[in-house]
Amino acid sequence: MTQTEDRSRWIALVVLCAGMLMVILDQTIVNVALPSIQDDLEFSQSGLAWVVNAYLIAFGGLLLLSGRLGDLIGRKRVFMWGLGVFTVASLLCGIAQSQEVLIGARFLQGAGGAMASAVILGMIVTMFPEPRDQAKAIGIYSFVASAGASLGLLLGGVLTQAISWHWIFFVNLPIGIAAAFFAVRLIEDEEGIGLDQGADVPGAVLIVGSLMLGVYTIVEAAENGWASAQTLILGAVAAALLVGFMVRQARVEHPLVPLRIFRSRTVSAANVVQALMVSGLFGVFFLGALYLQRVLGYDAVEVGLAFLPVALAIGILSVGFSARLITRYGAAATLLPGLVLIAAGLVLFARIPIQGEYWGDLFPSMVLLGVGAGLSFPSLMTLAMSGASPQDAGLASGLINTSVQVGGALGLAVLATLSTTRTEDALAGGATDAAALVDGYRLAFWIAAGLVVTAVVIAATQLRSSPDLLLQGEDEPAVIGLDGNQEPVALDKAA
Repeated sequence: MTQTEDRSRWIALVVLCAGMLMVILDQTIVNVALPSIQDDLEFSQSGLAWVVNAYLIAFGGLLLLSGRLGDLIGRKRVFMWGLGVFTVASLLCGIAQSQEVLIGARFLQGAGGAMASAVILGMIVTMFPEPRDQAKAIGIYSFVASAGASLGLLLGGVLTQAISWHWIFFVNLPIGIAAAFFAVRLIEDEEGIGLDQGADVPGAVLIVGSLMLGVYTIVEAAENGWASAQTLILGAVAAALLVGFMVRQARVEHPLVPLRIFRSRTVSAANVVQALMVSGLFGVFFLGALYLQRVLGYDAVEVGLAFLPVALAIGILSVGFSARLITRYGAAATLLPGLVLIAAGLVLFARIPIQGEYWGDLFPSMVLLGVGAGLSFPSLMTLAMSGASPQDAGLASGLINTSVQVGGALGLAVLATLSTTRTEDALAGGATDAAALVDGYRLAFWIAAGLVVTAVVIAATQLRSSPDLLLQGEDEPAVIGLDGNQEPVALDKAA
């Protein structure tokens, strides 16, 4: 590879990450602006939730299908479609003057975000086949994907307070246009394996229906209750659709989602660990922000600044340090200490006082969470993609993103519901508002820590002998990956 070609692919990585940043920012930037949106468009409390839920349902429901479409018709094509849909939808959100237009545009935004983000990781592992470059590229991607959530809280607060809530959507326009412009020129066209290898329309209907209905059930459970008839019935229907999809994929000649990808213990375990870890982290970002606002009295910008150490720690580790650790010691060995640090950060969060101080009570937790996430996210992305053959890279990319979204939505719904129940019980028992709120948050953070501890156990037992174990070379180890038949194969020789 010439120096010019090498430089071009790193610039192309920046373009892909810019598209990902736009999508990730939008998931958290809206949360800070919700009170302003509610006042301006006169949303009820239940109606306001749909500004978030409409996006989550489309996004979570279409990720897996979008990833597989990238394998079938070309990942660049799906990425470009996603950018276009997301950018147009952002414009519609920004100019919305009614509840219906905003909610409809948010659903469209979720669909575009799913198409763009589902294929990015698959494009990265194709562009960077060498283990060292791939580890570095995935580290950069992981930084954007994980730190973008923290940055969204800060940017949302600044834009909402300085201008108006409309600009949290308008800010996507220049990013989307620039990303599309450079993507056309820098990202090589890639032929897919063809629709005849997986154009299973009934299967697509089943999986999209199952995921969308599942996400809808999760986000509504916080309102209706987990034991309500609606939650139980819709959850059963979503599960039945998923079972029907799996049965169909096992029988059709050209499945939309080849089940062979789940035969890799590495892929399956990495997705489960990712879902558990994200469930805990999403709970901290959401409930931690509420603690800062409702108990400590922080404004929107101060909340964003409070979480900034998380983003900085993730950035410092993901971009360089984690990649070197993964290359030298393997993704599984790098993942475990990261998960332990996240669990420790959550335990510290669970000890928050009613009259907490940022530097003494919260800052240590922020650092632990940032360092842990900076080690864990790149490792999990590497593990999740290591078991996928080239023709399934888009599917694996969509699968790991689906684990993030569905795991995050489920974890947040459970933690928020349990936190609210504990708070109401405390109020009924005569506790002050602040004491009741903190009691609820503490319970949620303890449960979040338990979820991450479970992830530690799974990672230690199921990923300990994963294919990225290293063979000792003369100077540094060589990374072992999987070939298309799921057999270990040396990806690179030691220097």
